[in-house]
Amino acid sequence: MKMVRVFHYDAFSSKPNKGNPAGVVLDADGLTEKEMQDIALKVGFNETSFPMESDIADLRIRYFTPGHEMNLCGHATMAAIHALKTRGLLDKDELMIETGAGILPIKIHTMADRELYITMKQATPTFEEFSGDKRDLASSLGLDIEDLEAELPIMYGSTGLWTLLIPINDLNGFKKMKANNKLFPQILKEMPRASVHPFCLETYDQDAHMHARHFSSPFSGTLEDPVTGTASGVMGAYYAKYIKDDRENELHLLIEQGIEIGKDGRVRVTATKNHDNYDIEITGNAVYVNEFEVEV
Repeated sequence: MKMVRVFHYDAFSSKPNKGNPAGVVLDADGLTEKEMQDIALKVGFNETSFPMESDIADLRIRYFTPGHEMNLCGHATMAAIHALKTRGLLDKDELMIETGAGILPIKIHTMADRELYITMKQATPTFEEFSGDKRDLASSLGLDIEDLEAELPIMYGSTGLWTLLIPINDLNGFKKMKANNKLFPQILKEMPRASVHPFCLETYDQDAHMHARHFSSPFSGTLEDPVTGTASGVMGAYYAKYIKDDRENELHLLIEQGIEIGKDGRVRVTATKNHDNYDIEITGNAVYVNEFEVEV
């Protein structure tokens, strides 16, 4: 048995205990896959990130939920890069990271107040139709079918990780939302391991463009992700494709999330037209909270 130090950062917020918590393990090269999975389970956050050396990029990051490994995680990337940069372990402001979703570019911006903002390019957006029962889907969220926005499509989307994007009429639907995650696999027949990401165009923050919540796949070992980077990215692609289709070459969106569970955070998304698709970047920050040890 050995003790492993875990650093707790909250991403997409500058205030501790807001935004989305992530664990970061900085000495990950000597860990086995089983040890990383065990650490993520003991940490209990939606994701724990493990930066390590890479033969094909500046850095490799592996991401684990308490239940399984993920190809990509936006908020855990923000946490890991912030930890490395502020602890003097990263001397670059532009780098490439190796992930399960491919090799992705990262840019670090230091503001006048010394706060760091991190921009992460995501994988090319991909969408697939949802052909399941909409009434059952609404019910799995504690909603009626009338709460779903009828004019916009329900779509699976991915910029590195699949989620089901569900347009909701307004914020009232989010106030009464209560998800039963165990029902998701039987409803999401095309992608039973996908997460569920309801959103609406009504927001609390007058500067925000979209409001969202994110409910985890039951296989992940968690219930709700407070503020999601990958889902925000593909939601920005959805906005560009299905709401503002081809009207602008570059869209800058502000996403609010986490408000219903006391974890208010913000994600900035840029969607840039690239032939018949979009390049997606997310920008966010992170804040150190504390550190602790787990035994593996």
